[in-house]
Amino acid sequence: MQEAPLRPWYRMPFVWLLIGLPATAVVASFITLYLAITTRDGLVVDDYYAQGKAINRELARDHEAVKLGLAGTLAIAPASNAVDLELRAASGFEPPAELHLAFMHATRAGNDRMLTATRDSVRHYRAPLPDFVPGRYRVQVETASWRLVGSLHVPGETRIALDPVK
Repeated sequence: MQEAPLRPWYRMPFVWLLIGLPATAVVASFITLYLAITTRDGLVVDDYYAQGKAINRELARDHEAVKLGLAGTLAIAPASNAVDLELRAASGFEPPAELHLAFMHATRAGNDRMLTATRDSVRHYRAPLPDFVPGRYRVQVETASWRLVGSLHVPGETRIALDPVK
């Protein structure tokens, strides 16, 4: 009986399977290391403790807005190149001369827009229209003592309701 000739090791598929799996893991780990070093994770903040403590201050501003009976409507007016805000409140509320508007992009902090709206009638405010990148924005209208929030999808929505967080 004649024995089959032995094939060299590099012609056996099982050997390449044994070499290929660990080699793939090593290559993938170097790619992961490269991505970890070269990209910035913008969602993680360094001062998470200070931001956590600031939540109580934010809640106090929300409670103040509820107590004042505040609500509003924000309208994007591309024709007049402006952002219009109509503020509603309980009687006795003295509206401030200006408000701060923050349009915070849902996923990219670099696309956030901050504006100052000035009062042009008793409870109507206007600010210049910023350049928006398409996406969802969290809208915040605020002073030092109260704030209102809403959600805006650009493009598409041109009018949103603003309410205090309850």
